[in-house]
Amino acid sequence: MKFQVTALLIAGSIALSACMPMAAPQAPATPPPATEAPATAMPAEEMPKDIVDTAVAAGSFKTLATALGAAGLVETLKGEGPFTVFAPTDDAFAKLPAGTVEALLKDPKALGDILLYHVVPGKVMAADVVNLTSADTALGKPISIKVEDGKVYINDAQVTTTDIVTANGVIHIIDAVLLPPTE
Repeated sequence: MKFQVTALLIAGSIALSACMPMAAPQAPATPPPATEAPATAMPAEEMPKDIVDTAVAAGSFKTLATALGAAGLVETLKGEGPFTVFAPTDDAFAKLPAGTVEALLKDPKALGDILLYHVVPGKVMAADVVNLTSADTALGKPISIKVEDGKVYINDAQVTTTDIVTANGVIHIIDAVLLPPTE
């Protein structure tokens, strides 16, 4: 719980700073000394991106990215991990009743709970998911996992794409937003 609160606070500040315009970089008065990159260094474009950067680069997770920022979870999912994220697409968010996304963006606590319900601590690949019947989420509430007719479902959401490996975990794309059980 302490980790989640701290992570939420850190993520919020990163999300806010990501939304603020950046000043143009200033050239140093004297150029830094040239250094040689280690022979094992990968070019930046070949290095795996974290979960957030991977989702943003895909282009079909704009609502998720906005929600992560509003809930203060950007830094958490840019953290060390590993994390498994069941990521709803923009189309999945569009299936929610009209006004739901807008209302959630104004309620960071409720939004954060919903988003944490999409995250499973650890790196769970598709080959592992199909052998599970449930998994505990970062919210502390389990999701159900079932395989029917060769398709994998997380609660009632179908997994449409699996095993998008990132630098700090894995993303599985789902076609609906998971809503945590109410108590």
